[in-house]
Amino acid sequence: MPIRCEVVTQDKFLFEGPADIVIAPGSEGRMAILPHHTPLLATLSYGVLHVRHEGREELFAIAGGVIEVRPDIVIVLANVGENIDEIDVARAEAAKARAVDLLKRAPAQTTEEYLAVDAALRRSKLRLDAVRRYRRVGRQRLRIKSDKDI
Repeated sequence: MPIRCEVVTQDKFLFEGPADIVIAPGSEGRMAILPHHTPLLATLSYGVLHVRHEGREELFAIAGGVIEVRPDIVIVLANVGENIDEIDVARAEAAKARAVDLLKRAPAQTTEEYLAVDAALRRSKLRLDAVRRYRRVGRQRLRIKSDKDI
């Protein structure tokens, strides 16, 4: 019997439905949640959230948040999240380039501005890495510029 799963951000539902297993990027490492799991409340890190049900897998790039697990439901409250199939690669690459450019000018910024730009860079790298690793176009993996290419 599957467990119910909800994946939400501050502004939208990303997923709602049954899951045979949920694999989440916890702040202390990846965790797998199965039906009838012991109750748990944990913080999430940047990473890819996997939701599998009957051989189908939904993948989400998430940037922090919390996960609440009860025996019959898993609720993921992500600070930022996006279905990997919906990631706009050009937009993510542009965001990464802007963040790298702003970080080069870091001495002129306040600590808050620096941390905000650093977080934007981490999110854009997460999105690009998630697409590179998990999105498929036909049978081929999508080729995206790596840090070595830039």
